[in-house]
Parts: sequence; structure tokens; C-alpha cells
Amino acid sequence: MKRREFITLLGGAVAGWPLAARAQQGERMRRIGVLTNVAGDDPVGRARLAAFLQALQQLGWTDSRNVRIDYRWTLGDAERGRKFAAELIALAPDVILAAGSATMGPLLQTTRTVPIVFVHVPDPVGAGFVDGLARPGGNATGFIQFEYGMSTKWLELLKEIAPAVTRAAVLRDPAITAGIGQFGAIQAMAPSLGMEAIPVNVRDATEIERAIAAFARAANGGESMLRLSRCS
Repeated sequence: MKRREFITLLGGAVAGWPLAARAQQGERMRRIGVLTNVAGDDPVGRARLAAFLQALQQLGWTDSRNVRIDYRWTLGDAERGRKFAAELIALAPDVILAAGSATMGPLLQTTRTVPIVFVHVPDPVGAGFVDGLARPGGNATGFIQFEYGMSTKWLELLKEIAPAVTRAAVLRDPAITAGIGQFGAIQAMAPSLGMEAIPVNVRDATEIERAIAAFARAANGGESMLRLSRCS
């Protein structure tokens, strides 16, 4: 490149710097609210947030540079959840990251307009957070903790292990909404396998023992049993 051409190009680039700087300074700072149901010093929670920040940075979003991230930790406390949900919404975030089912209720009670992306939610449909997996509707979407089809595989495995099985008891905690979709999938699959899925509601170890004993005493009982962890 000739010297004159080089100087012309360099001068054009330098002339453009102030304009680019002004454009960058004028860009609105984006805001993300993070509501999680664990403690702020929880190792697993911190590791997940670190992965979240890393992924944002790879996409060109850096905390305190072009995006501000506000964190709130509920420690599993319902009152803290309601309080922090209101605090985050008051900050007018562009989007909220909600970790855990316990954070979704307070958020949706506070806003139906701010976009919410949830994670670690076993059954958003059964809990009423979204209308459906394919078309969530409303202002919430995200990632489910379990895929309902996995539940049908458990039933299929039982049938392969014991082909004569006709009844399967499904242990679940009725106080937890997560799992309605899972049990629905099991119940829908059962007839095609020549089986009947029977829900058994339990809350503690004593109830589990009684439920198993009662199921075993019934006609054709004691053949098989499924347990839906943290389900209802």
C-alpha cells in the first residue's frame, strides 16, 4: 500500500472513533433480574450462575459493561420469594431468570408482562406456569427438569422385567404440584402395556410403608411400584 493511501485510511478510521464511542455510550444498559431459591453461597448455585455469566459473555453481554444483573436469593423461604420478586420487578428488568418452581409463583403474581425464563422446574404445565410445552403463552418460558416421556420408559422397563405385571403403584407427594404431567404420561401409556397405573399419595416414610403394604395385600398387588421423586 502506498504511503498516501495508508494515511487516508488511518485518518478515516480515527475520524470514526468518536462517533463509535458516542454510539456505544448512548446504548441503553440492559438489565437482568435473577431470582433463585438457594442461598447466595450455595456451591451448586454459584457454579450455575458462573456458567450463566460465561454464556452471556460469549454472546457479547458483560456484567457492568452493557448489562446489569441484579441477584436475589430466597433460601427457599416463601416470604422472601414474594419480597424479592416485587423488588426485582420494581427495577424494571428486561428479563428475569427464575431458578426453581418456588420462584415462579411470586414472579407471575407480580408481573404478567416482564419476560421470565425459568430453569430447574419439573412440571411448568402442571404447576400452571405455562399453558403448554409447545406453546407456553403468557410471559414465561424455559427449560423443564424432566421430560415426560422418561416416565413412560420406567413403565416399559417394569413390563420388560416382569411381563405378567398388570398393576403399578405410583408413589407421589400430593403437596407438590410437580409431577402431574409425569403421572399423566404414565397413566396414558399404561393401557397400551396392559397395565393400570394407580396413584398413591404419601408424605413421609411411615405413609410410604403403609401404602406399599396395602398395595401388596390387594388383589394382584405387590407386582410393581414406581416412585415419582418430588412429584404430585
